Amino acid sequence: MNVHDVGGRRRFEDSEFTLRIYPGTIAEGTIYCPVSARKSTTAAEVIDHLINKLQLDKTKCYVLAEVKEFGGEEWILNPTDCPVQRMMLWPRMALENRFSGEDYRFLLREKNLDGSIHYGNLQMWLRVTEERRRMVERGFLPQPQQKDYDDLCNLPDLNEKTLLDNLRSRFKQEKIYTYVGSILIVINPFKFLPIYNPKYVKMYDNHQLGKLEPHIYAVADVAYHAMLQQRNNQCIVISGESGSGKTQSTNFLIHHLTALSQKGFASGVEQIILGAGPVLEVRIVLFYSVCIA
Repeated sequence: MNVHDVGGRRRFEDSEFTLRIYPGTIAEGTIYCPVSARKSTTAAEVIDHLINKLQLDKTKCYVLAEVKEFGGEEWILNPTDCPVQRMMLWPRMALENRFSGEDYRFLLREKNLDGSIHYGNLQMWLRVTEERRRMVERGFLPQPQQKDYDDLCNLPDLNEKTLLDNLRSRFKQEKIYTYVGSILIVINPFKFLPIYNPKYVKMYDNHQLGKLEPHIYAVADVAYHAMLQQRNNQCIVISGESGSGKTQSTNFLIHHLTALSQKGFASGVEQIILGAGPVLEVRIVLFYSVCIA
């Protein structure tokens, strides 16, 4: 991030920042394109600048996407969103050093006629990553930070501090799920994360626990296939304090289980089960109140 004028709120509002936009396969041979923008500059204005600068096809529709890790989920910006304001929410390390371990960046994507996003392939991403690796090896860039562990059992030094630091590091990257062996720890983000769509249902279908990034779908998938193979009832215990996200986690479990059982065709089973949830919760609360009375 480059700030050419600082000092005072008004001067800050008028300051120019340099956005690095990665066009990927849209502009072959261009790793990233620098764009000067102010805090009030919209995504639509940035895209217009990119179309002219990269001489792109003006008959096509383009969108800006924000990504916070290599290969991570892409957040599509609305035309009125301001990329600089989004960038100001990034960690300081991501702002000061774009080649750090945290891959915060903006991507230029092509929008198809049906409204879907054309992602192309990952060759340009791999090229950027390989270039960064070579520069780190030559000493031109700092070594990446110690990676986080998706299973706390793999921590080289297991104590309260390293455990909490690892959970905190993952949470900052919006990785709310962490394993402890076969147990799944969930930290409530108090916001919706786009990691529960059909792509993730398919991704975790029939995969061994621990082979992919921790996810509640993985737990549901293991229980479902164990039921089919062993022909025994399975039980998933969800515990936590009030407001920790137990109800929402249950909904995600039911969503994945019904998706696996239905295999693509529509059914009202999921809505029936989810509709019974509040009734069951009330009965549990009443039973608990009677027990302690």
